[in-house]
Amino acid sequence: MAVYSFEGKVPEIGKGAYVHESAQIVGDVVIGEECFIGAGAIIRGDYGAIRIGPRTAVEEGCIIHAPPRTTCKIGKDVTIGHGAIIHCAKIEDFAVIGMGAIISISSVVGKWAIVGEGGVVTTDRRIPPRKVVAGYPAGIVGDTTEEQQNFWSRRKEMYVELCHRYQKGLEKL
Repeated sequence: MAVYSFEGKVPEIGKGAYVHESAQIVGDVVIGEECFIGAGAIIRGDYGAIRIGPRTAVEEGCIIHAPPRTTCKIGKDVTIGHGAIIHCAKIEDFAVIGMGAIISISSVVGKWAIVGEGGVVTTDRRIPPRKVVAGYPAGIVGDTTEEQQNFWSRRKEMYVELCHRYQKGLEKL
């Protein structure tokens, strides 16, 4: 993994977290315990700070950044799908950000909310807890169901397990 200090700020990576060697972690970044950070992810804490809660999956190709003098807070047990761009104020616990979604400046995604694949949450937008949003700009298309919560809870457990499997079983050839 490529981990860089920036202006004296050194990233912190929690116990049991897995960060792929091609991921880039820069500056004022805290990654919680048992997080999975996939290949090609870029997490830049240069202008602002980034805090990622435990057991969160940041899948391959994601970009996470924060505006100057702000903190991008990502809760626990969050799933951020492949290729998503996160530049927000907050993603609350258990939220799901679909593949290729964009969460823009100063926006907030509520607890257990789901942002559909390719959805764009525009600047300063607030997605309420337990809502499903999709489209551009992202609009509410329904409520998060118990079935969806169960599905995503299982997926989150799979990523925590994968985190440990990668630490033991990944071998560069």
